[in-house]
Amino acid sequence: MDRPGNPMMICGVLLLHERVELERLKATIAQRFLRFERFLDCPVQQAGMAFWGRARDFDLAAHVVAIRLPARAGSRELQVLASRLAGTPLDPSRPLWQFHLVEHYDGGSAVIVRIHHCYADGIALIQVMLSMTDGGPEGPPSTPPPKTHASNAREPDLFGWLSQPIGDALKVAGKVSGVLIEKGVALWQDPGKAVKLAQEGSALTREIATLAMMGEDSPTRFKGIPGGTKRVSWAEPIPLDEIKTVGKALGASVNDVLLACVAGAMGRYLAAKGDALDQVMVRALVPVNLRPLEKAYQLGNQFGLVFLALPIGIRNPIERLYAVRHNMQALKGSYQPVLALGLLAAMGAGPKVLQDKLLEVLARNATAVMTNVPGPQQARYIAGARIDSLMFWVPQSGNIGMGASVISFNGTVQFGLITDCAICPDPHEIASGFAEEFETLVLTTLLSPWPWDGDLPPQVAEEAIAAH
Repeated sequence: MDRPGNPMMICGVLLLHERVELERLKATIAQRFLRFERFLDCPVQQAGMAFWGRARDFDLAAHVVAIRLPARAGSRELQVLASRLAGTPLDPSRPLWQFHLVEHYDGGSAVIVRIHHCYADGIALIQVMLSMTDGGPEGPPSTPPPKTHASNAREPDLFGWLSQPIGDALKVAGKVSGVLIEKGVALWQDPGKAVKLAQEGSALTREIATLAMMGEDSPTRFKGIPGGTKRVSWAEPIPLDEIKTVGKALGASVNDVLLACVAGAMGRYLAAKGDALDQVMVRALVPVNLRPLEKAYQLGNQFGLVFLALPIGIRNPIERLYAVRHNMQALKGSYQPVLALGLLAAMGAGPKVLQDKLLEVLARNATAVMTNVPGPQQARYIAGARIDSLMFWVPQSGNIGMGASVISFNGTVQFGLITDCAICPDPHEIASGFAEEFETLVLTTLLSPWPWDGDLPPQVAEEAIAAH
């Protein structure tokens, strides 16, 4: 799925409270990161096929490097550096990952991490990161070493509920991928057959037909051909409790609130550029985790995708929130995640012409990739330094030039955005609009009519107290 303008590389930034020495960080990487032996491998491509091969003459010094910013450099300079690295491909002759230690940043340090998506998805990489951290400056480790046996750990993926009715999604996806080459491509070539199957077929077949008939979303300035120069930005963190409180007051989930604020920030940006917003809707490709948490240590990619409509043309924040909630509810129980996983499997098994066709199908009807990953909710330390902030940026597919990422960490929610300069050269304006949209939603909620005469009913009051 790599493209010259869109390398499939996950980029992240950790802001550390204390200064970290390069040798100590290298020791942490060697002891904690490289116990996942997959990171010693390189992807090898031959005759249209790809497989893993152990890297020769592995040199840790080439993967953990120090870099300095100018004196008194701040967040803006760090974002410029992260932008440059996010658009720079990794060395294909080595394992496709790298840690950049930014020394003497804001009284502490920063670490910019780049890992190619072929190694693992976001849920797995969060587990890798947790296994590298400690509960204090000198330990103990925040999580035990990777385990191979099953557990009863609850799935933390905030979008995971979408796939719950599917059952054993991975087995279904394996079967789906076997017929997609025959049936799926035929549907995209014959719209009439797709309409008929949408009316008469099984639930899964109707989902395939619906995906085949899906039209493009609104033609905003966010669509175009990526040029390969990336820009990253992040907003100031928002307390998670505040988001939960607003969601509780409006009968919406944390996800609903976050997605409504993202849609509002995108609409605010377009409005500032003088673009019309009436009836404008953009779609986001949202990854959905399709495996149990206890298997995340196996790395790899096991996620599906859903197309989520974002009503950025609705300016009333509460009305927009309820529209997002409606769209999310419509996807509950959908076969889209498992179908998309089957598509990805078919892409890997088929010839390049099929890979290109299916990637085009996935990407043409969406404007952005958007992901929400749950991080640890307690303080964490890496190489003896406390992690003050954690942010990452999701890669994009095909000609999609925007990726929005949300991560919860230590009681806060962090929003980040990566864009291609050919499509959106100033993502910081959208990122700053995220917090402004949340504040607008809070104020609008406070000014809305009170649904009760007097105090809260006892049952509602008890639920509110229990929630906090």
